[in-house]
Amino acid sequence: MHPLDNPVWHALHGPQCHVAELDDLAARYLPEVSRFGAFPEPPGPPHWAAMERLIGPGGVVIVTGYTGSPPEGWGVEYDGIGVQMTGEGVSTTPSKGPDGRPEVDVVALGGADAAEMLELVELARPGPFAPRTWLLGGYVGVRRDGTLVAMAGQRFRPPGWTEISAVATHPDHRREGLGELLVQAVVTGVVARGDVPMLHVAADNAGAIRLYESLGFTHRGHVRFIAARAPGAPTGRR
Repeated sequence: MHPLDNPVWHALHGPQCHVAELDDLAARYLPEVSRFGAFPEPPGPPHWAAMERLIGPGGVVIVTGYTGSPPEGWGVEYDGIGVQMTGEGVSTTPSKGPDGRPEVDVVALGGADAAEMLELVELARPGPFAPRTWLLGGYVGVRRDGTLVAMAGQRFRPPGWTEISAVATHPDHRREGLGELLVQAVVTGVVARGDVPMLHVAADNAGAIRLYESLGFTHRGHVRFIAARAPGAPTGRR
């Protein structure tokens, strides 16, 4: 199996095992890092039972590439299609600044910026983001008058690949080229490490797809994303 056919499983059993909870039949990121999880193969009842043990009663997990439906008792909170794109030919040439403007300062982001990152995600809605998603690394941003107005970073890291994720721009600062600038900055770090960049984008997000195509990303295929809730009431521990 190609690593990108099951990127979460390969990431959690490889470069990101330090932020994983693992079972032979299921795996997931630590809940404060990400809600994504995975199975080693098309899951049957034993796989879902293993995942239920990991996430606890009422817990939510997002799985990719699954074509069936969760077992009876599980709820489906989201079911959508994304496009998986790879960036073997994406340029790492530094940007000269969006729209001919002076060079924009790109700053590294980490734990001290977590609250601002969550606020920006709430406004821009780039996709799932948890209080400690920044631990996955490579997060960069742009500030205006001290306020974080754009960011991007890394998420899944199956061996040899790194996913660009959480590309978010404040609504008041869109159409300034900041998303393009930050994606290129993250790509530069990924390539310097020896990985190939890849990403996922909602299939109906035509604007984002055009942006990534303009940067040199190409379509690999479509991927289904399901957010499933385990049976039972949440215990508060997960």
